[in-house]
Formats: sequence, structure tokens, C-alpha cells
Amino acid sequence: MKLYSTLSGTKDEFQPQGDVVKMYVCGVTPYSDAHVGHAMSYVVFDVLRRYLEYIGFNVQHVQNVTDVDDKIIQRGKQRGVDPLKLAQEFTDEFLEDMDALNVQRAHQYPRATQEIPDILKIIQALVDKGCAYPIDGDVYFRVTCDEDYGKLGHRTLEGMQAGARIEPDPRKEHPMDFALWKAAKEGEPSWESPWGPGRPGWHIECTAMSLAYLGETLDIHGGGHDLVFPHHENEIAQSEAYTGIKPFARWWVHNGLLQLGETKMSKSIGNLITIRDALATCSADALRLFFLSSHYRGPLAYGEDALAAQERGADRLRRAYHTNDTSNAPSDLDIGAYKTRFSEAMDDDLNTPQAVAVLFDMVRDINRAREDGQTTADARSLLGELGGVLGLSLTNPTHEGATALEPLIDLLLETRTGLREARQFELADRIRQRLTELGIALEDTPRGTEWHFTGAS
Repeated sequence: MKLYSTLSGTKDEFQPQGDVVKMYVCGVTPYSDAHVGHAMSYVVFDVLRRYLEYIGFNVQHVQNVTDVDDKIIQRGKQRGVDPLKLAQEFTDEFLEDMDALNVQRAHQYPRATQEIPDILKIIQALVDKGCAYPIDGDVYFRVTCDEDYGKLGHRTLEGMQAGARIEPDPRKEHPMDFALWKAAKEGEPSWESPWGPGRPGWHIECTAMSLAYLGETLDIHGGGHDLVFPHHENEIAQSEAYTGIKPFARWWVHNGLLQLGETKMSKSIGNLITIRDALATCSADALRLFFLSSHYRGPLAYGEDALAAQERGADRLRRAYHTNDTSNAPSDLDIGAYKTRFSEAMDDDLNTPQAVAVLFDMVRDINRAREDGQTTADARSLLGELGGVLGLSLTNPTHEGATALEPLIDLLLETRTGLREARQFELADRIRQRLTELGIALEDTPRGTEWHFTGAS
């Protein structure tokens, strides 16, 4: 398998440094509902983990939760709620959203507030090494301590400084120095430290968590492309300064960003669609197909029409997987060829668009084989297996009162058939259109008209 690393700028053959793939993925800052931009990132890394496990690797997956942050504190004040309690509520909702998307849970979800002792130990060591300095209760990292600072984004310190929007702070030795520890402000959560009460900066928590749960060198560090700078760049600088070991991570994997209109989807901007809102209009399989039909490193524009198309695609996969054969005649389907094509696509930097295309080729061939009276059991089993690697459940959407509706739907189909026989096609098409709008799809086959529920209703 070849996997692209932002650090090297190339696709390189993936080999972990030991028996376990150590994968750390940056998690959420839980101050509001998770949106579909989050969903896209976590689906990508869920598929990466699933495929690594599928080809025989043992993966240890850690994803942090930034449960103390300026935004959490501000939102808590607005609602009159303790910020740590607010963060816990949104963390619980986030995990429920991931379950609804069929995203496997990480093996650990460490919280920043639970890692304070390790964070303090690392900051003190950086101060002792001369790579950090305290001032007025804050502690800053010296970016000049890292001669390679900027290597992840392939930029120089001067170039990053010129392009960054930095609030002037005359206390800092260099404008790009960043906070490891922030002095406490009145009414905010704080912990005792050698430099006075305060709380950790954003970047240091990930260093502490990854070291505590995965060790000094990660195999894969993942996150959205917007985290390359400053978050991941600063993680590298402080982690390698602390351990003296390079590299901090062997593969840096970044997904492209989901856009709504011309801008990225962001909680801070407010242009977002929550995961729950999206799943109210489409199935989890359709949303996953929407993400996976575009390469993970590229940007993706969110649109209802595109989601509706993926819902129809998800429905085609489900029908092919669940429809039983009417014959046991031998099949000429080449099962091995599908599996080879799927693996070749996934081995090429997780090329999920090509992998998804293999699934739909299988659906086409399964349907043809069934019409020819051939058995498709093995192909359908493989369809479920490969769909599972992409995290697709292929379960039919559930509809309340579905059993009670069946006689009425059958009656409407009989009426439609009669209208077609009477060549009253306009009225027949109107029945089909109204059923489609209600989430009931029709398919005219040699065996007659068949119907099934879709995810859109």
C-alpha cells in the first residue's frame, strides 16, 4: 500500500515501525454540534483504519478531545453553563453522531483536562531545555529552537510569519512563538502549575496524549488540511524538541475540506450543516458514499443534489446485496477480479472513488447474472465484504408503519399497471413520481413492477 504524506510530499509504501500501526487523529473541540465537515474527516480515517485492518495490520487508534478551550469557555458563558459540563455534553453527542455514521470508535478518546500532569511535565522539560520560556504566568515555545520549523507545510519561518495573522505581543521573543500554557483568567477553569494557575494551550495537549498512548513516534498522524498550520506544525516542533527523536510522525495524512458555497464548512464561521440534519435527509451509507466518491485529499462541495444521487447509488447497492437468486445455475462472475481491482484502488493512496466504482461494477454484473438465471451468492457476499471495508452497512432503511403501508402500495401499483395497459401514461407516471417523493422507488422488471423503500423520505 502506498500512502501520501504531507511531510514528504510523495506517495510512499506504507510499513509501520512495529507490529502495531500507531494512528493518532486530531479530534473535536466540543462547543457545538458536529457538522458534516467533521463527518467527512472521520469517515476518511475510519476507512483508512478499516482497510489497514482488512489487509492484516493491527491498528491502535487514538483520537483526542479538546475539552477546554476559549470557544468552549465563551459558549459556556453565553449559556450560563459550566464549560467542562458543556464540553462533556457535546462530546457525548459527537460520539452518538459517529455511531450513526457507522464510524468505528477509537480505542482511546483522551481528554485535555485529564492529561494535565503529563502536559505540565512536558512543558517543564521544554523550559529546562531552553525551548520554552515563562512570562507573566504564560509559557511560550521558542520556534527558533526548531531549525526545521515549517517543514510540514514546506515553508520557511519567515514565509509563515509573512502569511500569518498574528496579534502583536511585545512579551514574546518572536512573533511566531506559541502558547504552551495560558495564565488563568477570572471565572475560567484553571489548574495549578509551576508558573501559576492556568490551562494548557491547544497544541501541547496532542503531544502529551500521543506520547502517553502511542509512544514517541507515530506511524500515522491525521486530520483536516486546515490543521497543517499552525496546529500540526507546532506539534512537530514541541514533540521533537521534547523527545529529541525525529520524526514525530512517519506519515502525515490530511483530508481535503468540505465546502458550502465558496468557503470551507466551519463552526466558527457558522456556515455548517450538522451531522444530525444531514442524516435526517439521507442515510449514513449515502453520506459515506458522497465523501468516498471523491479522493480524500481534494476539496468537496456539499450539495443536496449530489447527496440525492448517492442515496440512489446506496439503494442500488442494497438491492443487489439483499435480492435473492431464483436459480442455482453456475455463475461466470470473476470474484477474484473484483477483489483485485478493489485492493489495487485502495493500495493507491486510498483511492476510494475507484474502489466505489468496483462496487457498482459488481452490482451491474450481479444484476445481469441474475437475469441470466445464474447464482450470485458469492458475488453478493463479496459485495458486503468490500462494502464493509468502506464502512457501508448496506442495511435497508427502516420506515415506521412499513408493514401497514404495503397493501396500499400494492394497490397503487395495480392501479398504475392498469393505467399503463390503458395507455394513460401521464397518470401512471404521476403515481410513480408521488411514490418517489415519499421515498418509495419502483423498478419495472420482466417479473413485474417491484418496489422498495429508499433512504430519502
